[in-house]
Amino acid sequence: MSNKHQDILNASSNLLGISLVIIAGLKVSGHSADSYSDEVACLAALCLCTSCILSYAAIRAPDPRRYEKWADRIFLCGLFTILVSVGIVVIEAA
Repeated sequence: MSNKHQDILNASSNLLGISLVIIAGLKVSGHSADSYSDEVACLAALCLCTSCILSYAAIRAPDPRRYEKWADRIFLCGLFTILVSVGIVVIEAA
C-alpha cells in the first residue's frame, strides 16, 4: 500500500503554513486592502486545510482510496491557488 496520503498530509500542512504567512504578512504590511492576493491565499488555506483533513481521514480509514483521491485533487487546487497568490504579490511589487 502506498503512503501517498501521508505525503499529501505533510506537504499540505507545510503549504498551509506558508499561505498563512502570506496572509499575515500582507495584513501586517497594510497591503491587504490594496490586493486580492490575501483573498486568494485564504482560498489556498481553505483548500490545503481540507486536504489535510481528508489525508488524515485516509490514514484512519480501512480503505483510504476515496479520501486519498479527493485529498490529492484538493491539494492540487490549493497548490495552484497559492501559486496565483504569490504571482499577484510579485506582479504588484514590480
